Amino acid sequence: MYLSVIIPTRNRAKYLNKALESITNQTFPPEEFEVIVVDNGSTDNTKEIVNSFKKCIINLKYFYENTPGLHVGRHKGLKESTAEILVYADDDIEASPTWLEGIYESFASNEVVLVGGKNLPNFESEPPTWIKKMWNQKMQYGNVLGYLSILDFGDETKEISPFYVFGCNFSIRKAVLEAAGGFHPDGMPQELIKFRGDGESYVSRYILEKGYKTVYNPKASVYHLVSNSRMTLEYFEQRAYNQGISDSFSEIRSSKEQDASALTFSGKASIILPNIINILGPLIYKMFKIFDLLKDPESMIIKSKINQAYKKGYRYHQNEVRTDNQLLKWVMKENYID
Repeated sequence: MYLSVIIPTRNRAKYLNKALESITNQTFPPEEFEVIVVDNGSTDNTKEIVNSFKKCIINLKYFYENTPGLHVGRHKGLKESTAEILVYADDDIEASPTWLEGIYESFASNEVVLVGGKNLPNFESEPPTWIKKMWNQKMQYGNVLGYLSILDFGDETKEISPFYVFGCNFSIRKAVLEAAGGFHPDGMPQELIKFRGDGESYVSRYILEKGYKTVYNPKASVYHLVSNSRMTLEYFEQRAYNQGISDSFSEIRSSKEQDASALTFSGKASIILPNIINILGPLIYKMFKIFDLLKDPESMIIKSKINQAYKKGYRYHQNEVRTDNQLLKWVMKENYID
């Protein structure tokens, strides 16, 4: 077995169906990969959808895990995997036929530890003008819009920053992920949002600090659903709020402070955005660079609202950690695999 495809999911059976359907059309030999679906507490017909593919996908496994948290599903997949290359995908992607072939080819070099490809937008409907403008702006490698986890860096294989391999299409050597201590907490139900962490961005930072090689291969590409609900300012504000929580989490861990009373916030809200590239990478920083390029009145209003939402999320998490010692212990855990 060369590849273990891991798909965490929760109550999104209709999207999962399309993802699994796309996997049945792979050019990579079906006997050389397994697909692990981790059901993170679904109450819909997710299990039935998975079972309907048992005859089409030779090595298909289903696991139910009721503990909330995207990192829980990701780690369950890691523990159940049999391959040395882990291919993490979201339940709302549709993989190109050469997806797994491209991933396998990229890992032929022992120097490569992380692989991504195009995450092309599958817009549910015509996107608003401001999203089109953001998506069409050329950045370092090409087009990227982190809040929607979409990017297109062209048709040539190239070495890239690990921060440009998003979780919806994230392939990594198992040994490297284990050495990093696994993923940090990521997606959480909103009522548990204070337990959110910096997800795969932590792993990307680990890879960068170790000097390991990350490759973009256009064959290893997917279409990522951009639903109507995601094409709203409210969604972007929620993403910014959550990102503020993630960055507070990262900053607290990097400070190595065990005493919540020692954590200070005063003044940081005004300087955090220009320095965010030093904390996590492109997600927020590139978002605001795009707005700076656009400079039209609508974009400036949107930027201001997202900025405020980000600061609100950051402040919320800093205050929660100050007053909840158990939360501080959660933030400072050595790893989250167990």
